[in-house]
Amino acid sequence: MEINSDSIAANMFMLGFAYQRGLIPISAESINAAIALNGASQQMNMDAFLWGRRTAVDPKAVERLLASKRTSMSAGISPAPVKNLKDAIDIRVKFLTDYQDDAYAQRYLALVNRVRAVEQRAFPGRNSLTDAAGKYYFKLLAIKDEYEVARLHVQSGFLESVSQQFEGNYKLVFNLAPPIFSKRDPATGEPRKSEFGAWIIPVFRVLAKLRFVRGTAFDVFGYTEERRIERSLISRYEENIDQALASLEVTKDASHHDAAVALASLPEQIRGYGHVRARSIEPIQKRENELLAALQRRVITLRNLAA
Repeated sequence: MEINSDSIAANMFMLGFAYQRGLIPISAESINAAIALNGASQQMNMDAFLWGRRTAVDPKAVERLLASKRTSMSAGISPAPVKNLKDAIDIRVKFLTDYQDDAYAQRYLALVNRVRAVEQRAFPGRNSLTDAAGKYYFKLLAIKDEYEVARLHVQSGFLESVSQQFEGNYKLVFNLAPPIFSKRDPATGEPRKSEFGAWIIPVFRVLAKLRFVRGTAFDVFGYTEERRIERSLISRYEENIDQALASLEVTKDASHHDAAVALASLPEQIRGYGHVRARSIEPIQKRENELLAALQRRVITLRNLAA
């Protein structure tokens, strides 16, 4: 039997509905962790699971939300599709400006423009390296850290959407695992999520405004191992791209271009958050070293021939 994404999403929706009705004897955190470990269509599956839970709690509210979305779509109010690489880059620049500031967004744009210039000089008409760098450099820059979690809760319309979906008295509970506060599971050693009530919302508002300290000496979260690793990934990616561009300028070899695209695309294999993300980093380091070595060998060969 063929299983497509629609049937998988339906299964996750039903799982969420059953879980909320108390029919699944495991925690929601365990289910989401299993989805993250699976690797494929993570966000779709997590969303389907969440909407199943919401439907079990208040199906009428879900119906009202869907009806309002259908009305908006019929009126032509829908996000504009990304038509080309330029559109995608523009959207990411806007996101990174909101995520941090204009300087952070320009850091992203400078690298992407440098990749585009070298790729067009060495391989006119190709843009796969620019596409890969634009996508995966953004992924590394836009990590979902404490400041971003706070911003998404209070500046993205999330709280407003909750108030529209549910009526009457309801209780907001946030399941979070801040690196500097989380307790460790004694069996696995991994951080355990804790419940935070609505009192955390004012804290979110303050954190969202403090995102300008991200990466500075005043960033208290930046001293955790997880954040240090994420910053090192950004720096290493920038160094790798610089090496790849330098080799392309020398060789202008098609196989070299393929290796550069593969190198720029390695962050695709980094999955999830926290300890799940940390585990996914280890396997790609060997491949990274292999690609860098292959690029360098070709440059050395050409230079020896020229000599």
